[in-house]
Order: sequence, then C-alpha cells, then structure tokens
Amino acid sequence: MAGNWAYMKASDAISGKEGSLYATIDGKVIQVAECKSINAKITKNKTEFKALGYRGTQHKATGWSGSGTLTIHYASSRWAKMMIDYAKKGIDTYFKLQIINEDPTSSIGKQTVTLIDVNFDEAEIAKIDTDAEFLDETMNFTFSDVEMPDEFKELNS
Repeated sequence: MAGNWAYMKASDAISGKEGSLYATIDGKVIQVAECKSINAKITKNKTEFKALGYRGTQHKATGWSGSGTLTIHYASSRWAKMMIDYAKKGIDTYFKLQIINEDPTSSIGKQTVTLIDVNFDEAEIAKIDTDAEFLDETMNFTFSDVEMPDEFKELNS
C-alpha cells in the first residue's frame, strides 16, 4: 500500500466471466452452461411510521421480497417445458439456483449464494429472429429464501 491509504487492487476485482450457475430441479443438479448473466436482489417491504412531535415520516422494514433476472443463450428446452407443464397440467416448478463467483486471480476467494423456491414469471416457448446473431432470452423470477454458504474475504484483512 502507498502511504496510509487503503485501496482495492485491480487483481481483486471479480471478473464477470468467472462464475458458474447450478439449478437443482426435482433433486437433479444441472449446470446452467447457457447462462449469460444473472442477478438477484432482496427488496425490503417498508411501512410508514408517524410519531407525535416529529414532523417527518419514518420507515420500518416489515418484510422482504426476492426477485431477479436470468439471461440465457436460447439453447435449452428445460425452461420452456416448465412453462408448458404449468400451462397444460397446472404443474408449477419451484427450484434452487446456486450462483458462484470465483475468480482465481483474486485473493478474496469465492462467494456462493443459493436462491431457494425460485419460480419463473415467464419464459419464451418458441423464438426466431432473423436479425439476431445469437438468440437469447431474459426471464424474470422470484425466490422466497436465500443462503450464503461462502462469503468473500474482506479486503485488506
């Protein structure tokens, strides 16, 4: 480190291409090799709170909601089949997604996040696009639980 300044080394930045995604569907673990990108977030549900003697409005977290987006290369029928099973038979599939960030050039190690009870909002069941060099698809999803079995190490520790 130069002087007393702490800074992040470029080698510790996690490459967006160094990761993996696994889906556990009906007990079967599948590597989602067609994944282009995934993001998942937790949004707090907040309720307004007003108090005598305070002119402002305060907020209290009262719960949360999990959602995300998965963008894939259009190269697997599994996601369309899930939607068709729901449309035709009423069978709705809930599953796990495990997202692993692990860049071997970084000293901070890996992070693993497991999303539980993932359920897609939509999936394309057929697609053709003569203007596209490659076909991809973006699917929104929700989840109802989450675990983080592996955490990045703290920088400068």
